[in-house]
Amino acid sequence: MGKKLRLDALLVARKLVATRSRAADLVRRRAVRVDGVCVTKPGKPTNFEASLEVEHEAQPYVSRAGLKLAAALDAFAIDVTGRIALDIGASTGGFTDVLLRRGAAHVFALDAGHGQLDDRLA
Repeated sequence: MGKKLRLDALLVARKLVATRSRAADLVRRRAVRVDGVCVTKPGKPTNFEASLEVEHEAQPYVSRAGLKLAAALDAFAIDVTGRIALDIGASTGGFTDVLLRRGAAHVFALDAGHGQLDDRLA
């Protein structure tokens, strides 16, 4: 039997997902298969050599906050195309990600923390 790691840690070790929290979220959303079988427990001990499949479309934005804002923009039919926006408390940048993908001209991302913004948005 080969070396085993928690599934969420293995996803990060194999560079399929950037963080353990994001990996755990994808596992809970039923977006990860181990040797072809859907697994829903992030802490499941998994062989290092196991075949892993990740459905990244289950989490299209840099954080779950993006899913919430996208739903609100759709529900209220808000078009941000060409707008300038301020994301206060940006953290990893979920709102910023959605606004930019939906055509915002510029988004100012502000947070008291340091080094949290996802590299894809910097």
